[in-house]
Amino acid sequence: MFQPVNRREFLQESGVALAASALVASAVVSVANTALAQAAAAPAVTFKKAVKLSMVEGATVLDKFKLVKECGFQGIDVDGPPLKHDEVLKARDETGLNIHGVVTFTHWSQPLSHPDPKVRETGLNGLLQAIKDCKAYGGTTVLLVVGIVNKEISYADCYTRTQEEIKKALPLATELGIKIAFENVWNMFLLSPLEFARYIDDFQSPQVGAYFDVGNVVNYGWPEQWIKTLGKRILKVDIKDYSRSLRDKKGPYAGFTAPLGEGDSDWPAVLKALGEVGITDVWGTAEVQGGGKERLTDISTRMDKILQIKKA
Repeated sequence: MFQPVNRREFLQESGVALAASALVASAVVSVANTALAQAAAAPAVTFKKAVKLSMVEGATVLDKFKLVKECGFQGIDVDGPPLKHDEVLKARDETGLNIHGVVTFTHWSQPLSHPDPKVRETGLNGLLQAIKDCKAYGGTTVLLVVGIVNKEISYADCYTRTQEEIKKALPLATELGIKIAFENVWNMFLLSPLEFARYIDDFQSPQVGAYFDVGNVVNYGWPEQWIKTLGKRILKVDIKDYSRSLRDKKGPYAGFTAPLGEGDSDWPAVLKALGEVGITDVWGTAEVQGGGKERLTDISTRMDKILQIKKA
């Protein structure tokens, strides 16, 4: 039955309710202010700007290095078959470009996941050579596509085989002070950031990490989410864009034809995520269709814009 409430009880109960509401409102404002403060406090990311050597037109290595320097880049990631060390070092010293890394040249043709031990051995030798080249050039990382999954190579076998082979390279990498950076690519393997992080952690070695490719994720995910999961495991960043609309119209690989800054890579979110996980000084290497001076200058300008690089 309805019980009448006297004036004093009504005021007491109303006061309690108002106080509770005020506390809730204060808590909501506090949480919102904290979130805004954290977002504002995310450290800025400073990118050192580079290209893959294979992107550059030129008759000689020195010609290519000079063009890269002229177009406003600070460094090179050397990809392709091994080059003569003296030729590369001469180009480095004459231009002042930093050779920050080397890309393993056997990881697609002789993958470490292959069922044939001899093929895996060739792939491992390619990785070892890349580590030696990187040390000779003064770089810090070797980019590696860890393996390939297909009809003949199972996911489980890829996981086991590639870890076994990469562990064979760790003593040399440790001795020479070179890190092996695994790139996320369309190899049907390591399809989520959680698994990618676990794969890296399984080695229990500071000599391995991620060479995070922004554009390669966009087809099936969001780069900023991967960054937040991978965190400090990220050693370097490949810079490319990807358009889902071009993918839908012309096929999956057409998405990569989007010019930098005109695809669906959310660059402000990428920069924010990198800052939040503490990656504030990192090499960003373009991995897009290259060319001569006009093309490379355009890439350089676009990288300045999307990576918020301020000219000195």
